[in-house]
Amino acid sequence: MNKSVKWAGTAAAIIAIAGAGLYYLNRSPDLTDASPTTFNMLDKNKETVGQYIIPDDTTITGHDNAADILYGKRLMNETKRLLPEYVGASMNCSSCHIAQGKVNKGAPYFTTFNSYPRVMPRAAAEVDLAGRINGCFQRSMNGKPLPLESHEMKAMQAYIEWVGQNTPKDVKVQIENAGYINEDLEPDPVKGKVLYAAQCASCHGDNGEGLKDSRGDIVFPPLWGDESFNIGAGMARTYKAAAFIKYNMPMGVQTHGAWGQGDVLSDQDAVDIAEYFSHMPRPDFADKVNDWPKGNKPKDARY
Repeated sequence: MNKSVKWAGTAAAIIAIAGAGLYYLNRSPDLTDASPTTFNMLDKNKETVGQYIIPDDTTITGHDNAADILYGKRLMNETKRLLPEYVGASMNCSSCHIAQGKVNKGAPYFTTFNSYPRVMPRAAAEVDLAGRINGCFQRSMNGKPLPLESHEMKAMQAYIEWVGQNTPKDVKVQIENAGYINEDLEPDPVKGKVLYAAQCASCHGDNGEGLKDSRGDIVFPPLWGDESFNIGAGMARTYKAAAFIKYNMPMGVQTHGAWGQGDVLSDQDAVDIAEYFSHMPRPDFADKVNDWPKGNKPKDARY
């Protein structure tokens, strides 16, 4: 073969491979992608007044309360390990608040600090941010409330405030805490069991037991059983759980980061899976008798 023809063929192959690589990179940016994720900030008239940028953790050290923010961040990821006396379940805050509360439709913290205090339907009373955090400890963590003046409580609030990036009180970041799910769908737990085995069990276990690594750290949280969230948690409700599943699971399809990007399952599939695992045995919640004292209990409440 003529050398020039051979090298031309090789060059063409290299260009083709490089082109394919560029195409892949354009479609699926990796974890080092420098382009920040932004969302519109809206005023009370729903007019865009600025851009919210998901903050980079490397900027934390520039804050006067950096030590508290960093401790709060660590508490989000290692809640069970660092606060075992307050956490009964094998859960961390980031088990539900994806990527430390930085993912749209994954229970983000973008607007959390500005949203409290507010009246919560379940309590039929005004709840401040500390009360909301303690609600998670008592329900999702199946544990006990943190002391209000503790370093840990203040650190978690500092982290949540930092994620909010000083967004003005009268401005809302245009995000969704959870994605839309059709609540008119009738759940089928029998189908949900089959789907769970196919889509969820590889991470959360055949018996919903979750997965821990060799150091005992939680990799994937348990979805039922004694170490899971209790019956009073939002995730124990079919449609709330389905919305989380629909837009964030399963993890195996992710190409843009450390979590699954969701939208793999249909609304019906997500509802069926949620109905199956949310109704499996889990700890009780004694204070459930005080929930929805003025009525309007959602139809998927477990009690």
